Amino acid sequence: MLDTMWNSFVDWFMSLGANYGVNPFIFGGIYIGAIPFFSLSIGWLIRNYRKGKSIALPAMIALFFFVSAYLYLIIAGRNVPWWVYGAVVVMIVYGAYSTVRKIRNRINEPSEQEAAESAKA
Repeated sequence: MLDTMWNSFVDWFMSLGANYGVNPFIFGGIYIGAIPFFSLSIGWLIRNYRKGKSIALPAMIALFFFVSAYLYLIIAGRNVPWWVYGAVVVMIVYGAYSTVRKIRNRINEPSEQEAAESAKA
């Protein structure tokens, strides 16, 4: 019974990709593969901010990795229902809001060097 349900789900899921011209494995690979690069970009952004350097380049790179899977969906997708684009916009807006909050919290934390200097004083 469970095996039949799983196979039905896989068939349905894969048919979505065929119907809309989007390979779910490519989408998933881009989505998962972008995570470490996004994280590194955020770290670079925070480091530049603390050093007083420009954060424009790391912010643009982080943004690219943040939306890369959705860019694939928009570029490769055909006949994708309008509500999917709406859902993508909602996910991007929420993700951006959440990321900005996390970045602000990390920026306000003392760096390891600042913490070590405070401990010495």
